[in-house]
Amino acid sequence: MADMSLAMNTTGPDEPHLLVVDDDERLRALLQRYFTSNGYRVTAAPGAADARALMKSMEFDLLILDVMMPGESGLDLTQSVRKESSVPILMLTARGDPADRIAGLELGADDYLPKPFEPRELLLRVNSLLRRSAPPEAPAVGPVRMGEALFDPATARLTRSGKPVKLTGAEAALLQLFATHAGRPFSRSELCKRLNVALERSIDVQVTRLRRKIEEDPKLPLYLQTVRGVGYMLVPDRG
Repeated sequence: MADMSLAMNTTGPDEPHLLVVDDDERLRALLQRYFTSNGYRVTAAPGAADARALMKSMEFDLLILDVMMPGESGLDLTQSVRKESSVPILMLTARGDPADRIAGLELGADDYLPKPFEPRELLLRVNSLLRRSAPPEAPAVGPVRMGEALFDPATARLTRSGKPVKLTGAEAALLQLFATHAGRPFSRSELCKRLNVALERSIDVQVTRLRRKIEEDPKLPLYLQTVRGVGYMLVPDRG
């Protein structure tokens, strides 16, 4: 296993803790310095195996993963992490093919940024993801039922047949918005603005993932409905 590169942090233990996973040593060092200077704790690893070892002993508030790494890719690591955790994931990709970005979103990533990028933009995206994953203020509505699924907007907790269902930060934020405005259609562009999402296609991906967790038949959704010519709307059970 390669040596893990750990940042010398000057921030306190209450600051957000980031894990940067990238095989480019120079980029890892730059991101460590940049995020540390902006008040974050930063740990870095050169590959997926090192990242796994770190995640067994440390808690992270957000992961920044490179897609193209030797051996196990960032996509593989994302898929694995999502089986156990809803920690926000931002992917860095050198590829220009939108299909690769969509693949990351489908596997559970919350956002992506193509290389090369401006550090300031990465910082803003990280800040946005952390805000979305923060404990929500209690909305004015109670839990909403969708067949066997029950979602509580106050806690962003989803259960199905009484069993907890894991949601990513992006999925929870989207479902929370729908649940607190049940019966109101949202356009993709409005959802992007409200959730600080850059790509409308990513909204479609998150809706597809939510339907798999809510609907009896995701291909014939009863609750998270498509509104033709507009976008999407949540129609929970009444009573």
